Amino acid sequence: MPSNVRRRARLLQQPVLIEVRGLHKSFRIPDQRVDTIKERVLHPLRQIEYRELKALRGINFDVHQGEFFGIVGRNGSGKSTLLKVLASIYRADSGTIRMAGRLAPFIELGVGFNPELTARENVELNGVMMGLGRREARRRLDSVLDFSELREFVDLKLKNYSSGMMVRLAFAVMVEADADVMLVDEVLAVGDAAFAQKCTDVFREKRSAGKTLVLVTHDMATVQAFCDRAMLIHDGEQRYLGDPEEAALRYYRLNFAGSHDPGGPDGSGPDVELVDVWLETLDGQRTEDLQAGRGFRFSLVARARRDLPAPAIAFELLNVDDVSVLGFGDGLEREDGSRTPIRAGEQIRLSAELDHPLVPGRYSVLCSMARSRDRGDDALRDLRVIDFLVKGTDPMPGMVFVSANVQATVERGQSAS
Repeated sequence: MPSNVRRRARLLQQPVLIEVRGLHKSFRIPDQRVDTIKERVLHPLRQIEYRELKALRGINFDVHQGEFFGIVGRNGSGKSTLLKVLASIYRADSGTIRMAGRLAPFIELGVGFNPELTARENVELNGVMMGLGRREARRRLDSVLDFSELREFVDLKLKNYSSGMMVRLAFAVMVEADADVMLVDEVLAVGDAAFAQKCTDVFREKRSAGKTLVLVTHDMATVQAFCDRAMLIHDGEQRYLGDPEEAALRYYRLNFAGSHDPGGPDGSGPDVELVDVWLETLDGQRTEDLQAGRGFRFSLVARARRDLPAPAIAFELLNVDDVSVLGFGDGLEREDGSRTPIRAGEQIRLSAELDHPLVPGRYSVLCSMARSRDRGDDALRDLRVIDFLVKGTDPMPGMVFVSANVQATVERGQSAS
């Protein structure tokens, strides 16, 4: 039995720290805005009409002591709303939530912070809000400043902090609170690559120490690397709960069937569905993250739901700022220039070896596919199929390492006689 399966089985025997049953949450969204004096004068009797947005519909799950529990889903699926309900920022419409132990939320930028106070004052205030005594909160200030690397800005008001500085401070406060349960939203993406690596190291330490963490993220590599179980939410509904690998795979399938997918010519759904996508080291070992300075292999398996007469597939690799780093193609072209057709039900397996190693940072891969050479005949367009981290501590210029044959000679003038 694999070690992760044994760990999961052991954790499911531990006490339940979070129990959620039949959770529903809705919002009233106004169809028209009447929020200026001019609008109120011109339309004093206008009735504002509302529509109901059902953010969460019948969510049920448990989180056990020592478990790393992932919550994944597309934008607008309800996962961040769920985390805010767990953190008591939102009140549920119906259902029950039971929690045991002290909670440390890390939900979004600015929550729990007063921008008019300094970092020193906010750290003390947040420590007290998380259940620490005032004296204990002050004692932990040094640890927070060391982790966040913000000691020189400790007496600066938070309204003058950048978003990256705010993330570092908030995450450091949560880590140093040493709570029983940590709730972490995907705001870690705001931090730079070096800080993301630091957070990854913290996750490993907390996991080894038996801490409990609920993580909302779009980064499937993080889910697969750290989470013991994961839940997939789509349109406010719970679609899957269980193995993190399966949750990641279903997430990718939902993306292939998503709004960025033009779908079939008859509008009845996408022409292709994702079966699997992964990264490998050059010796063939699957990996979630990569090491800086080394090449890697990108692999993808997709299944055609309809005939693709002359398919073309292309990929674009982006850095954390969505700047294009490089692109690569499909290899489906024959010697005579024609393209290999793919019939409905057949699979395409693509593997691309990239021998220009990437510098440290976060990256993602976009996929586009055309049914034929005709302009606009797209089956997929700019679909984000995988996100990953390249680990490393040495700062490097540029975006990739390039091997260059550099030769140099030293020419010295003749010494005087």
